[in-house]
Amino acid sequence: MTTSDDMTKIVIRVEDSDGSANVETPWATKIGDDLYRLENSPFYAYSVSWLDVVRAPYSEEEKRPVFVETVKKSGHRTIRIIFDCPVENGNESDKCLKELVALSCSYEGANPSYICIDIPPDADFDAVRNFLVRKGVNFEHADPTYEELFGSEAE
Repeated sequence: MTTSDDMTKIVIRVEDSDGSANVETPWATKIGDDLYRLENSPFYAYSVSWLDVVRAPYSEEEKRPVFVETVKKSGHRTIRIIFDCPVENGNESDKCLKELVALSCSYEGANPSYICIDIPPDADFDAVRNFLVRKGVNFEHADPTYEELFGSEAE
């Protein structure tokens, strides 16, 4: 990725149930007062995806803009995969990623086992999910979340 003067890292803090938090700092392009377009897929945040426009006012404490809310959805969706076998050239995890690319997805890895899958607006979201289920891949719905898709009572 090429960075420019309009790009900066913003802080996204995701609270855990135990009171701790995961903090990530994706790249974002400034597009207006406190408004930024995400240039990375979030690794921890839910209900936000690549190219979404977010509100992130500057924080003196953080010395960076801090995510407050999603303002405009891009139409991209995010699924996160945790591979039992880390991705290596030619292995089953690598083949899985190549099949996801064939389904019009792209991906970004936090490490060789933890991968964010970007599903663009024109890709078949259900086909991607069904593929992962058939392959027995450990994944989570990040945007939309499982609850947003199926409701809080869904099993």
